[in-house]
Amino acid sequence: MIPAQPSLTVFNPHYNSLNTSSKIVIAFERISEAFRVMLWQVSKSTGLSPLQIQILTFLAFHNPEQRTVSYLAEEFNMTKPTISDAIKSLEEKSIVKKEPSLVDSRSYTINLTEKGNLLAQQTSIFANQFTSALGSMPPIEQEFLLEHLLMIIQNFHKKGILTIQRTCFSCSFFKRYPMRSAESQNSYCSLLDIQLQASDVRLDCPHHEAMAQQQTTSFAAESFTAV
Repeated sequence: MIPAQPSLTVFNPHYNSLNTSSKIVIAFERISEAFRVMLWQVSKSTGLSPLQIQILTFLAFHNPEQRTVSYLAEEFNMTKPTISDAIKSLEEKSIVKKEPSLVDSRSYTINLTEKGNLLAQQTSIFANQFTSALGSMPPIEQEFLLEHLLMIIQNFHKKGILTIQRTCFSCSFFKRYPMRSAESQNSYCSLLDIQLQASDVRLDCPHHEAMAQQQTTSFAAESFTAV
């Protein structure tokens, strides 16, 4: 019998031990597992599903036009019926309430009740453990890590794996200008009227306005190495 060929997958320890990029992917998987564990801990303590907790957190910190079933479905890569079921359950627990749209009678905005807002403030801090873990990393290394994570996120957005982006790179207010010198910073926010360092780039900006897809891709391909 011919022995099976070793699988060239990142989950094969014989393969990933020899491949740096595979080790990085496994590291991401471990981090995502930590996120799931923390989320499940909150889920068990509140009696809410992980999805309901994520919806609750999103509603607490985003604009009214983003607090709709359609937007939530796209945000979490879920079907509208799945989001609707989660919202219905939260509404039955008096955590959220629906308010009809003044523009479209077929649509409504989902808002937190007083109970829901208090619950969101309590549950949303579970991920703060990650910032504690990053605390020992020097700021310059955190900026370097952020820059490369943004490039990976943008790559997934380009492939359609991540459907919604609210980063600087995909915003119409984000500008790049020719650099006057090697030390100049050419990234600029026209809304806030400031030059952007790597640490200034936002992943979820409340003022985000989407730009054309081709512009997004070209901006994200450039890094902040000129800082």
